[in-house]
Amino acid sequence: MHPARRPHDDPAGDVVRWASFSCLLVPVVLVVYGTSFGGAAVATLGLVAVTAACRAMLRYSEKAERAALVLAEDRIPPGGRRRRSRAGGGSGGRGCHTSGGFSPED
Repeated sequence: MHPARRPHDDPAGDVVRWASFSCLLVPVVLVVYGTSFGGAAVATLGLVAVTAACRAMLRYSEKAERAALVLAEDRIPPGGRRRRSRAGGGSGGRGCHTSGGFSPED
């Protein structure tokens, strides 16, 4: 049995694997359909260059996203998202409210 895999373990890795597969498949298809070996080699080099550039950009964006998450976590106070002030009487307090808006004293 294979261990259960989470759906978003490495999305950039999945993209790079499929691109690598196409880098191998496209030249074979080109040669089968009559393109010269030189033309297939040029197409392969172009696909490899584009795949490498995309991989670099994906890894860079993942690194930037992780850095942004770390910064966002540092900004959240350890006790929760926001500190509430107990002073002041607005409607945001924890007092009992009835649906009609009248208190029992009225």
